[in-house]
Parts: sequence; structure tokens; C-alpha cells
Amino acid sequence: MSQPLTGRTPKPKYDVVLVGGGIMSATLATLLHEFDPNLEIAIFERLGRFAKESTAAWNNAGTGHSAFCELNYTPEKPDGTIDISKAESIAEQFEISKQFWSYLISKGYIQNPKDFINSCPHMSLVFGEKDAEYLKKRYDKMTLSTLFQGMQFSNDHDKLKEWIPLVIRKRNATEIMAATKMDLGTDVNFGSLTRKMGRHLLEDSNVEVFLYHEVKDIDPRADGKWQMKIKDRIHSHKQEVVADFVFIGAGGYALPLLESSDIKESEGYGGFPVSGQWLVTHNQDLVEQHQAKVYTQATVDAPPMSVPHLDLRIIDGKKALLFGPFAGFSTKFLKEGSYLDLPESVNTKNIRSLFGAWWHNLPLTKYLVQQVAMNKAQRIQHLREFIKDAKEEDWELKVAGQRVQIIKKDEKDGGKLEFGTEVVVNKAGTIASLLGASPGASTAVYAMLNVLEKCFPEKLEGEWKDKLMEMIPSYGQKLSGNPELTLKMRDYTKEKLELEY
Repeated sequence: MSQPLTGRTPKPKYDVVLVGGGIMSATLATLLHEFDPNLEIAIFERLGRFAKESTAAWNNAGTGHSAFCELNYTPEKPDGTIDISKAESIAEQFEISKQFWSYLISKGYIQNPKDFINSCPHMSLVFGEKDAEYLKKRYDKMTLSTLFQGMQFSNDHDKLKEWIPLVIRKRNATEIMAATKMDLGTDVNFGSLTRKMGRHLLEDSNVEVFLYHEVKDIDPRADGKWQMKIKDRIHSHKQEVVADFVFIGAGGYALPLLESSDIKESEGYGGFPVSGQWLVTHNQDLVEQHQAKVYTQATVDAPPMSVPHLDLRIIDGKKALLFGPFAGFSTKFLKEGSYLDLPESVNTKNIRSLFGAWWHNLPLTKYLVQQVAMNKAQRIQHLREFIKDAKEEDWELKVAGQRVQIIKKDEKDGGKLEFGTEVVVNKAGTIASLLGASPGASTAVYAMLNVLEKCFPEKLEGEWKDKLMEMIPSYGQKLSGNPELTLKMRDYTKEKLELEY
């Protein structure tokens, strides 16, 4: 989505201001406009297009996170049992996203679902006897849940050769391996989806979209409203805008903006920026032999976001394979940010959290240093743990998006590094911000409904309730333990989104 530079200037006052043009802001703007078309809403995006940072297709793995394959969502407890509660929660959240996207299709707001979502089996793959036993226990536990019925398990090389021929090729038949497979998995181009929503907002709503406009500061006013300093990055023009409600969906820049608001809830938060790289191949001979997303376990001392996976990607109708991620480090909070982002984020309210998180995560620091020091040949060597005969000339390095992991206050350790997605809202419910990374974009609709539940509870329960149920038919009900509703919702979204599982 692009917008002609008409020289328009924002109005001095809006009901709602959304900071950032990624999946979160586009989702929240669409929800709010559906609930009340008369709301005066503005979106400010510092770059010249929606979805150029973390939401861009190559800046994330494109996994429709349903907890089908991500082993870090199903930890083994000390007593040997598998905890699938987080997996069930994430699976339910992605089902909410699919319902909302189906609503947008049915209303004609967006078209051609294959531009942004395609069926792609999700697989977990492990090596060695101990991990194979864990995977079987995980499979036994997960298939008791309504949300994971249909999952397949195998430790048979012939079956695995059917599922992942590229991975099995050149392997010793005595090697112990095991895998699970869920055909309900998806590959999602969140950038394409976001631009479709942005185009709808720009052309068919009264939501005002301002590209190349950066929110530099957010200050509370005595009357409870918010005053923002906005910079037009093309004309170097600055102005102030007032809003009743502000949502900060600015990726890595959400943290400094949240801190500028001086709300009590932002105290003690810090940010730890992590960049990444993928190995990518467009060699169709290889692509045709790997039609799935295959996740394995993170190495010792590696963060959950670094779980190695070999994925089919479908971007702009073209198939490719992606392997990674390889972690990197930059002091930037955004890919197109400043190297001063990290040092400028340190203040008296979060320095204890930052130091505590660093001190208690020294193995992570060592891991990042090792990752940054790797050359392409060493990365190819890691790929050969998946594809035994991988050739360096078939693969290119691609820089992924910049992530800012949350650091939170912790009474015991000073600070704690978090790897999830978190919504921060002030007590009055007039400002909200999204912090963190995975599962991120996949759960955008759930996260934005969470914002609305905290900030507009009376309206959601009152005048917005009917529209909410039209958009999210399962809202307020758990799919887990309700096979009839789960099947009904999955059939509905399968048809609307033209999925092929």
C-alpha cells in the first residue's frame, strides 16, 4: 500500500491515534472502524509504506503460529508430563485471527486470500532417542485436545521420507528420528495482509493514513487526553496532535514512545534488540522436495526465538525455502532505526532491570556473540544438520527483521528477559502499547481485542457486542473441549480463506 504525497497535514484532534503501520495498527484500526464508522482515526507511519518493518514477509518466518510445531510451547515438567496449556492458548488465538480475516473476505474488504495465507503442513522434528520419546509423549498429550486432533506421529524412515524427502536424503537408516505433522498449518504473508487492510482503510473508510509521519513524543494533558509531536519526514514539518486514545504499535520503537508517556505501567521496562538472518533458496528442485514448515529444538543456551526451522514460504505467488533464524545483534530498535536506540532507551527507571536481565542471561550474550561471528560457510554447516548435502551456492543470506525482546522488572533478579508478546495499558485505559515478539503477528486479532477489552469494556459488552460476534463468531467461548464449535469454525475459515488441508 502506498499513498500519494498530497501535502495533507493531520487535523489537530482525533478520537484515536495509532502509531505504526504494521499488522497490529491495521488490525486495531479496522476493528474500531467496524465498531464505530464515525470515530475519527489517524494512523501515523514513519516509512513510506505499510508493513515495512517486522510485518514484512521476509522479516519474519511467516508461520501462522498455531502451536502445531513449536516445541517451546509444550515444555516437559519435572514429573515428566507435558504441559500443553500455552499451546492450546496460542492455537485458540490463531483461530480468532482466521475468523477475523474470513469476515474481511466475506465483506469484500479484502480479496484473494491466497495472496496472504496458504495451507502448509507444520511439523516438529527431533533427533535421538530421548527427544523422540519426548515428542511421542507430546503427541499423545496433544491429540487428546480438540485443537490438535488430526496430528500424525512417525519415527519410521519410510514415512518420514514421504513427509520430508529433502531432510531424509543421504541419512543413515539407523539414525533415530521422529516427527509430528499437522496438515492444518499455514504460511502467512503478514505484509500482504496488512497492506490489503491498509488499502481498505485508505480507500473505503474515513480513517486517515499518514505515511512518512513519525510520532516523536507522547505527553499526558491535564484533561486526560494525549498530546503528540508529529514530524512530517518529507517536508521536515512538525506539528502537535491531540487524541482521546492512543495505541502504540510501532514495533521496536514502541518502548521509547511508551516511556515518553510517563505512565506508571511503563516503569522498569527495557528492550533488548535482536536481529536475525535467514538462509534462503529459490532453487525449485529443492523447494519441491520440502512442502512443510519443520521446527526442531533450540540448542542449549539459545533463546526460544532461535529454534532452527526449515520452512516453505509462499511470497507473491513464488515458493522458496527458508532456514534459520541465525541471531544477530544491533543497537537499533528497528531495521531502519538508529544505532543510538538502545543507549538512548536506558534511564534511571529501567537500568536495574536491564543490568539484572543481562547478568542473569550471560549464556545468551555468549550465544549472540558466537552467532554474529559466524560466516556463511558456518551457517551452511548448521543447515546440513537438516539437509545433509546442502550446497552453499544454492543458498543466499537474507537479513530478517529487528526484534526488541521485553525486559521486565523482577524483584529477585532485578530484571527478567521475556520472549512473548505483551499489551501494556494505563489505568485509565486511554493509552495502550504492544511490546515483544513471537507469536506476534499471528495473534494480532486476539492482542487487539485484548486492548479493546481493557480500554473499551463497556462498549464491547454493549453497543459493539453484535458486530463483535459477527466478526468473531466464537468470541467468549473456548474451542478447547468443544469439538463441534472447533470443527464449525475451522470449516468456515477453510472455505473463506480457500485453504486446502
